[in-house]
Amino acid sequence: MNIYRQTQYWKILLIGLLTLIVIATILYSNYLAEKLAGEEQKKIELIANVYKKLNSASDNLDISFMFEIISSNTTVPLILADEKGKILGFKNIDSVRAQTDKIYLQNTLEEMKKKKEPIQIVFSENSKNFIYYNDSYLLSQLIYFPYIQSSIIVIFLIIAYFAFSSARRAEQNRVWVGMAKETAHQLGTPLSSLSAWGDYLENILPENIKEKFLPELTKDIQRLETITNRFSKIGSQPVLSEENLYTEIETMVDYIRKRASGKVDFNIHQSEGANIRALISVPLFGWVLENLLKNALDAMDGKGKIDIYISSNHVHAIVDIKDTGKGIHSSKFKTVFKPGYSTKQRGWGLGLSLSKRIIENYLKGKLFVKESVIGKGTTFRIILDEKKQ
Repeated sequence: MNIYRQTQYWKILLIGLLTLIVIATILYSNYLAEKLAGEEQKKIELIANVYKKLNSASDNLDISFMFEIISSNTTVPLILADEKGKILGFKNIDSVRAQTDKIYLQNTLEEMKKKKEPIQIVFSENSKNFIYYNDSYLLSQLIYFPYIQSSIIVIFLIIAYFAFSSARRAEQNRVWVGMAKETAHQLGTPLSSLSAWGDYLENILPENIKEKFLPELTKDIQRLETITNRFSKIGSQPVLSEENLYTEIETMVDYIRKRASGKVDFNIHQSEGANIRALISVPLFGWVLENLLKNALDAMDGKGKIDIYISSNHVHAIVDIKDTGKGIHSSKFKTVFKPGYSTKQRGWGLGLSLSKRIIENYLKGKLFVKESVIGKGTTFRIILDEKKQ
Protein backbone atom coordinates (compact mmCIF):
# COMPACT_ATOMS: atom_id res chain seq x y z
CA MET A 1 0.00 0.00 0.00
CA ASN A 2 1.02 3.60 -0.52
CA ILE A 3 1.27 4.31 3.20
CA TYR A 4 4.16 1.85 3.62
CA ARG A 5 5.89 3.02 0.45
CA GLN A 6 5.65 6.60 1.73
CA THR A 7 6.96 5.53 5.15
CA GLN A 8 9.93 3.88 3.46
CA TYR A 9 10.61 7.03 1.44
CA TRP A 10 10.48 9.16 4.61
CA LYS A 11 12.96 6.86 6.34
CA ILE A 12 15.34 7.05 3.38
CA LEU A 13 14.94 10.84 3.26
CA LEU A 14 15.66 11.23 6.98
CA ILE A 15 18.69 8.93 6.81
CA GLY A 16 19.97 10.86 3.79
CA LEU A 17 19.44 14.19 5.58
CA LEU A 18 21.26 12.93 8.67
CA THR A 19 24.13 11.72 6.48
CA LEU A 20 24.38 15.12 4.79
CA ILE A 21 24.44 16.89 8.18
CA VAL A 22 27.22 14.58 9.44
CA ILE A 23 29.27 14.98 6.25
CA ALA A 24 28.81 18.78 6.25
CA THR A 25 29.84 18.97 9.92
CA ILE A 26 32.97 16.89 9.30
CA LEU A 27 33.95 18.83 6.17
CA TYR A 28 33.49 22.23 7.83
CA SER A 29 35.37 21.14 10.95
CA ASN A 30 38.21 19.80 8.78
CA TYR A 31 38.25 23.13 6.93
CA LEU A 32 38.56 25.02 10.22
CA ALA A 33 41.18 22.55 11.45
CA GLU A 34 43.28 23.06 8.31
CA LYS A 35 43.06 26.85 8.70
CA LEU A 36 44.03 26.63 12.37
CA ALA A 37 46.88 24.23 11.54
CA GLY A 38 48.14 26.71 8.94
CA GLU A 39 48.01 29.54 11.47
CA GLU A 40 49.91 27.45 14.01
CA GLN A 41 52.59 26.60 11.46
CA LYS A 42 53.00 30.30 10.65
CA LYS A 43 53.28 30.98 14.38
CA ILE A 44 56.06 28.38 14.73
CA GLU A 45 57.87 29.77 11.67
CA LEU A 46 57.67 33.25 13.21
CA ILE A 47 59.12 31.89 16.45
CA ALA A 48 61.91 30.21 14.46
CA ASN A 49 62.76 33.51 12.81
CA VAL A 50 62.76 35.17 16.22
CA TYR A 51 65.26 32.60 17.53
CA LYS A 52 67.43 33.25 14.49
CA LYS A 53 67.27 37.00 15.01
CA LEU A 54 68.10 36.62 18.69
CA ASN A 55 71.20 34.62 17.84
CA SER A 56 72.52 37.36 15.54
CA ALA A 57 71.21 40.34 17.52
CA SER A 58 73.68 43.06 18.51
CA ASP A 59 74.02 44.14 22.12
CA ASN A 60 72.24 47.46 21.60
CA LEU A 61 69.19 45.91 19.86
CA ASP A 62 65.93 45.98 21.78
CA ILE A 63 64.92 42.31 21.91
CA SER A 64 61.97 42.63 24.30
CA PHE A 65 59.51 42.48 21.39
CA MET A 66 61.06 39.21 20.25
CA PHE A 67 60.62 37.67 23.69
CA GLU A 68 57.00 38.82 23.64
CA ILE A 69 56.48 36.89 20.39
CA ILE A 70 57.95 33.74 21.93
CA SER A 71 55.90 34.19 25.10
CA SER A 72 52.70 34.74 23.12
CA ASN A 73 52.68 31.08 22.13
CA THR A 74 50.63 29.54 24.93
CA THR A 75 48.96 26.74 22.96
CA VAL A 76 51.32 25.02 20.52
CA PRO A 77 53.64 22.47 22.19
CA LEU A 78 57.19 22.72 20.83
CA ILE A 79 60.70 21.45 21.49
CA LEU A 80 63.92 23.19 20.43
CA ALA A 81 66.72 20.73 19.58
CA ASP A 82 70.12 20.84 17.87
CA GLU A 83 71.29 18.77 14.90
CA LYS A 84 72.17 15.83 17.12
CA GLY A 85 68.74 15.74 18.71
CA LYS A 86 69.81 17.24 22.00
CA ILE A 87 66.90 19.09 23.60
CA LEU A 88 67.71 22.73 24.20
CA GLY A 89 64.31 23.91 25.42
CA PHE A 90 60.57 23.30 25.30
CA LYS A 91 57.30 25.13 25.73
CA ASN A 92 53.66 24.20 26.44
CA ILE A 93 54.67 20.73 27.58
CA ASP A 94 54.08 19.26 31.04
CA SER A 95 57.13 20.64 32.91
CA VAL A 96 56.43 18.70 36.10
CA ARG A 97 56.43 15.39 34.26
CA ALA A 98 59.48 16.45 32.27
CA GLN A 99 61.39 16.85 35.56
CA THR A 100 60.23 13.55 37.09
CA ASP A 101 60.30 11.40 33.96
CA LYS A 102 63.69 11.46 32.26
CA ILE A 103 62.52 9.94 28.99
CA TYR A 104 59.24 11.88 28.72
CA LEU A 105 60.70 14.76 26.68
CA GLN A 106 62.66 12.41 24.42
CA ASN A 107 59.55 10.32 23.72
CA THR A 108 57.56 13.47 23.02
CA LEU A 109 60.28 14.61 20.61
CA GLU A 110 60.15 11.29 18.74
CA GLU A 111 56.36 11.59 18.39
CA MET A 112 56.72 15.13 17.03
CA LYS A 113 59.27 13.93 14.48
CA LYS A 114 56.78 11.37 13.16
CA LYS A 115 53.86 13.78 12.88
CA LYS A 116 55.27 17.02 11.41
CA GLU A 117 58.28 18.29 9.53
CA PRO A 118 60.49 20.42 11.84
CA ILE A 119 61.26 24.06 11.13
CA GLN A 120 64.96 24.75 10.67
CA ILE A 121 66.79 27.65 12.28
CA VAL A 122 69.99 28.15 10.25
CA PHE A 123 72.57 30.17 12.12
CA SER A 124 75.47 29.36 9.80
CA GLU A 125 76.55 26.65 7.38
CA ASN A 126 77.74 24.48 10.25
CA SER A 127 75.18 25.43 12.87
CA LYS A 128 71.44 24.89 12.83
CA ASN A 129 68.68 24.07 15.26
CA PHE A 130 65.23 22.57 14.78
CA ILE A 131 61.85 23.41 16.22
CA TYR A 132 59.63 20.34 16.54
CA TYR A 133 56.00 20.95 17.29
CA ASN A 134 52.63 19.25 17.52
CA ASP A 135 48.99 20.28 17.18
CA SER A 136 47.65 22.40 19.98
CA TYR A 137 45.08 20.96 22.34
CA LEU A 138 42.40 23.14 20.71
CA LEU A 139 43.27 21.86 17.22
CA SER A 140 43.25 18.24 18.43
CA GLN A 141 39.80 18.73 19.94
CA LEU A 142 38.55 20.42 16.77
CA ILE A 143 39.70 17.47 14.63
CA TYR A 144 37.79 14.91 16.75
CA PHE A 145 34.82 17.15 17.56
CA PRO A 146 32.67 16.37 14.45
CA TYR A 147 33.06 12.62 14.95
CA ILE A 148 32.10 12.89 18.63
CA GLN A 149 29.19 15.20 17.77
CA SER A 150 27.99 12.91 14.98
CA SER A 151 28.19 9.86 17.26
CA ILE A 152 26.12 11.63 19.91
CA ILE A 153 23.52 12.64 17.31
CA VAL A 154 23.31 9.10 15.92
CA ILE A 155 23.03 7.55 19.40
CA PHE A 156 20.35 10.06 20.35
CA LEU A 157 18.37 9.35 17.17
CA ILE A 158 18.64 5.58 17.69
CA ILE A 159 17.39 5.88 21.27
CA ALA A 160 14.60 8.24 20.16
CA TYR A 161 13.62 5.86 17.34
CA PHE A 162 13.38 2.83 19.63
CA ALA A 163 11.52 4.83 22.27
CA PHE A 164 9.05 6.10 19.67
CA SER A 165 8.65 2.61 18.17
CA SER A 166 8.01 1.10 21.60
CA ALA A 167 5.43 3.75 22.41
CA ARG A 168 3.77 3.27 19.01
CA ARG A 169 3.65 -0.52 19.45
CA ALA A 170 2.17 -0.13 22.92
CA GLU A 171 -0.49 2.22 21.54
CA GLN A 172 -1.24 -0.19 18.69
CA ASN A 173 -1.59 -3.04 21.18
CA ARG A 174 -4.07 -1.01 23.23
CA VAL A 175 -6.06 -0.25 20.07
CA TRP A 176 -6.03 -3.92 19.05
CA VAL A 177 -7.19 -5.02 22.49
CA GLY A 178 -9.89 -2.35 22.66
CA MET A 179 -11.24 -3.21 19.22
CA ALA A 180 -11.21 -6.95 19.97
CA LYS A 181 -13.00 -6.56 23.31
CA GLU A 182 -15.59 -4.21 21.84
CA THR A 183 -16.19 -6.57 18.91
CA ALA A 184 -16.71 -9.52 21.28
CA HIS A 185 -19.07 -7.40 23.36
CA GLN A 186 -21.07 -6.22 20.34
CA LEU A 187 -21.38 -9.79 19.00
CA GLY A 188 -22.50 -11.12 22.35
CA THR A 189 -25.99 -9.61 22.42
CA PRO A 190 -27.21 -10.62 18.92
CA LEU A 191 -25.54 -14.03 19.37
CA SER A 192 -27.54 -14.68 22.52
CA SER A 193 -30.68 -13.66 20.65
CA LEU A 194 -29.86 -15.96 17.73
CA SER A 195 -29.28 -18.88 20.09
CA ALA A 196 -32.67 -18.22 21.70
CA TRP A 197 -34.37 -18.06 18.30
CA GLY A 198 -32.68 -21.33 17.36
CA ASP A 199 -34.07 -23.04 20.44
CA TYR A 200 -37.51 -21.55 19.76
CA LEU A 201 -37.54 -22.71 16.13
CA GLU A 202 -36.46 -26.18 17.15
CA ASN A 203 -39.56 -26.45 19.33
CA ILE A 204 -42.13 -25.13 16.84
CA LEU A 205 -40.95 -26.22 13.39
CA PRO A 206 -42.03 -29.51 11.81
CA GLU A 207 -39.38 -32.24 11.69
CA ASN A 208 -38.93 -32.11 7.89
CA ILE A 209 -38.21 -28.35 7.95
CA LYS A 210 -36.04 -28.64 11.08
CA GLU A 211 -33.79 -31.24 9.45
CA LYS A 212 -33.39 -29.01 6.39
CA PHE A 213 -32.62 -25.64 7.96
CA LEU A 214 -31.67 -25.94 11.65
CA PRO A 215 -28.33 -27.79 11.21
CA GLU A 216 -26.95 -24.96 9.08
CA LEU A 217 -28.33 -22.34 11.47
CA THR A 218 -26.72 -24.18 14.39
CA LYS A 219 -23.36 -24.29 12.55
CA ASP A 220 -23.51 -20.55 11.88
CA ILE A 221 -24.31 -19.83 15.54
CA GLN A 222 -21.43 -22.04 16.64
CA ARG A 223 -19.19 -20.23 14.17
CA LEU A 224 -20.18 -16.87 15.63
CA GLU A 225 -19.54 -18.21 19.13
CA THR A 226 -16.06 -19.28 18.03
CA ILE A 227 -15.34 -15.82 16.58
CA THR A 228 -16.62 -14.13 19.75
CA ASN A 229 -14.45 -16.42 21.87
CA ARG A 230 -11.41 -15.55 19.79
CA PHE A 231 -11.92 -11.81 20.11
CA SER A 232 -12.55 -12.10 23.86
CA LYS A 233 -9.14 -13.73 24.35
CA ILE A 234 -7.26 -10.81 22.77
CA GLY A 235 -5.81 -8.66 25.54
CA SER A 236 -5.87 -11.36 28.22
CA GLN A 237 -3.24 -14.03 28.68
CA PRO A 238 -4.71 -17.28 27.31
CA VAL A 239 -4.22 -20.62 29.04
CA LEU A 240 -1.88 -22.71 26.88
CA SER A 241 -2.22 -26.46 26.76
CA GLU A 242 -0.35 -29.22 24.98
CA GLU A 243 -2.38 -30.20 21.93
CA ASN A 244 -1.86 -32.53 18.99
CA LEU A 245 -1.01 -30.25 16.07
CA TYR A 246 -2.10 -32.68 13.38
CA THR A 247 -5.59 -32.93 14.90
CA GLU A 248 -6.03 -29.16 15.19
CA ILE A 249 -4.68 -28.49 11.69
CA GLU A 250 -6.83 -31.25 10.17
CA THR A 251 -9.94 -29.78 11.79
CA MET A 252 -9.26 -26.33 10.33
CA VAL A 253 -8.29 -27.73 6.90
CA ASP A 254 -11.60 -29.63 6.76
CA TYR A 255 -13.44 -26.42 7.58
CA ILE A 256 -11.61 -24.42 4.88
CA ARG A 257 -11.83 -27.22 2.29
CA LYS A 258 -15.64 -27.15 2.42
CA ARG A 259 -15.60 -23.43 1.68
CA ALA A 260 -12.94 -23.51 -1.03
CA SER A 261 -13.39 -24.35 -4.69
CA GLY A 262 -12.87 -27.93 -5.80
CA LYS A 263 -9.77 -26.78 -7.69
CA VAL A 264 -7.65 -26.50 -4.53
CA ASP A 265 -5.76 -29.56 -3.29
CA PHE A 266 -5.05 -29.66 0.48
CA ASN A 267 -2.33 -31.96 1.91
CA ILE A 268 -1.04 -32.38 5.47
CA HIS A 269 2.40 -33.99 5.84
CA GLN A 270 3.79 -35.50 9.04
CA SER A 271 6.21 -38.33 9.75
CA GLU A 272 4.40 -41.62 10.20
CA GLY A 273 3.73 -42.41 13.84
CA ALA A 274 4.70 -38.91 14.98
CA ASN A 275 2.73 -37.29 17.76
CA ILE A 276 3.86 -33.68 17.61
CA ARG A 277 2.28 -31.60 20.33
CA ALA A 278 2.71 -27.91 21.09
CA LEU A 279 1.64 -25.36 23.66
CA ILE A 280 -1.29 -23.51 22.11
CA SER A 281 -4.64 -21.93 22.76
CA VAL A 282 -6.95 -23.89 20.44
CA PRO A 283 -9.24 -20.94 19.49
CA LEU A 284 -6.34 -18.58 18.81
CA PHE A 285 -4.24 -21.14 16.94
CA GLY A 286 -7.27 -22.02 14.83
CA TRP A 287 -7.72 -18.34 14.04
CA VAL A 288 -4.14 -18.10 12.80
CA LEU A 289 -4.51 -21.21 10.63
CA GLU A 290 -7.74 -19.88 9.17
CA ASN A 291 -6.11 -16.55 8.28
CA LEU A 292 -3.07 -18.22 6.69
CA LEU A 293 -5.16 -20.70 4.69
CA LYS A 294 -7.54 -18.00 3.46
CA ASN A 295 -4.53 -15.86 2.54
CA ALA A 296 -3.15 -18.80 0.54
CA LEU A 297 -6.48 -19.27 -1.25
CA ASP A 298 -6.57 -15.57 -2.20
CA ALA A 299 -2.98 -15.76 -3.48
CA MET A 300 -3.90 -18.71 -5.75
CA ASP A 301 -7.15 -17.18 -7.05
CA GLY A 302 -9.09 -20.25 -5.98
CA LYS A 303 -7.00 -22.94 -7.69
CA GLY A 304 -3.74 -24.61 -6.81
CA LYS A 305 -2.20 -26.63 -4.03
CA ILE A 306 -1.69 -26.05 -0.32
CA ASP A 307 0.77 -28.29 1.55
CA ILE A 308 1.12 -28.19 5.34
CA TYR A 309 4.24 -29.77 6.84
CA ILE A 310 4.39 -30.58 10.56
CA SER A 311 7.81 -31.33 12.05
CA SER A 312 9.78 -31.08 15.29
CA ASN A 313 13.36 -30.45 16.43
CA HIS A 314 12.52 -31.81 19.93
CA VAL A 315 12.42 -28.28 21.33
CA HIS A 316 10.05 -26.54 18.96
CA ALA A 317 7.16 -27.68 16.81
CA ILE A 318 7.34 -26.33 13.27
CA VAL A 319 4.42 -25.82 10.89
CA ASP A 320 5.10 -24.80 7.26
CA ILE A 321 2.14 -23.70 5.14
CA LYS A 322 3.11 -23.71 1.46
CA ASP A 323 0.92 -22.50 -1.40
CA THR A 324 1.32 -22.23 -5.18
CA GLY A 325 0.14 -18.64 -5.39
CA LYS A 326 1.53 -15.40 -6.79
CA GLY A 327 4.47 -15.19 -4.37
CA ILE A 328 5.83 -12.29 -2.36
CA HIS A 329 8.83 -10.13 -3.22
CA SER A 330 11.64 -10.51 -0.70
CA SER A 331 11.45 -6.80 0.16
CA LYS A 332 7.88 -7.35 1.40
CA PHE A 333 8.59 -10.29 3.75
CA LYS A 334 8.17 -8.05 6.81
CA THR A 335 5.77 -5.51 5.31
CA VAL A 336 3.02 -8.13 4.78
CA PHE A 337 2.62 -8.38 8.57
CA LYS A 338 2.01 -4.65 9.05
CA PRO A 339 -1.58 -3.56 9.81
CA GLY A 340 -3.35 -2.27 6.72
CA TYR A 341 -1.04 -3.88 4.15
CA SER A 342 -3.03 -5.74 1.49
CA THR A 343 -2.71 -6.54 -2.19
CA LYS A 344 -6.48 -6.99 -2.50
CA GLN A 345 -8.65 -4.05 -3.50
CA ARG A 346 -11.24 -4.86 -0.83
CA GLY A 347 -8.83 -6.22 1.78
CA TRP A 348 -8.45 -4.74 5.25
CA GLY A 349 -4.88 -5.97 5.64
CA LEU A 350 -5.43 -7.26 9.19
CA GLY A 351 -5.28 -11.06 8.86
CA LEU A 352 -1.51 -11.57 8.74
CA SER A 353 -0.87 -8.76 11.24
CA LEU A 354 -3.32 -10.29 13.70
CA SER A 355 -1.88 -13.78 13.14
CA LYS A 356 1.66 -12.60 13.89
CA ARG A 357 0.48 -10.85 17.08
CA ILE A 358 -1.32 -13.98 18.25
CA ILE A 359 1.63 -16.29 17.60
CA GLU A 360 4.31 -14.00 19.06
CA ASN A 361 2.45 -12.16 21.85
CA TYR A 362 0.10 -14.87 23.11
CA LEU A 363 1.49 -18.25 22.02
CA LYS A 364 5.13 -17.13 22.52
CA GLY A 365 6.19 -18.44 19.13
CA LYS A 366 7.30 -17.03 15.79
CA LEU A 367 5.57 -16.45 12.46
CA PHE A 368 7.44 -15.34 9.36
CA VAL A 369 7.79 -15.82 5.61
CA LYS A 370 10.20 -18.72 5.22
CA GLU A 371 10.57 -18.43 1.45
CA SER A 372 8.72 -17.13 -1.58
CA VAL A 373 9.23 -17.13 -5.33
CA ILE A 374 7.26 -14.78 -7.56
CA GLY A 375 4.86 -16.80 -9.69
CA LYS A 376 5.53 -20.06 -7.82
CA GLY A 377 4.28 -19.61 -4.28
CA THR A 378 5.02 -18.77 -0.66
CA THR A 379 5.81 -20.70 2.52
CA PHE A 380 4.83 -19.29 5.93
CA ARG A 381 6.50 -20.86 8.96
CA ILE A 382 5.10 -21.10 12.49
CA ILE A 383 7.42 -22.08 15.36
CA LEU A 384 5.88 -23.09 18.70
CA ASP A 385 7.16 -24.44 22.01
CA GLU A 386 6.63 -28.15 22.46
CA LYS A 387 6.87 -28.31 26.23
CA LYS A 388 6.12 -26.10 29.19
CA GLN A 389 9.08 -24.04 30.32
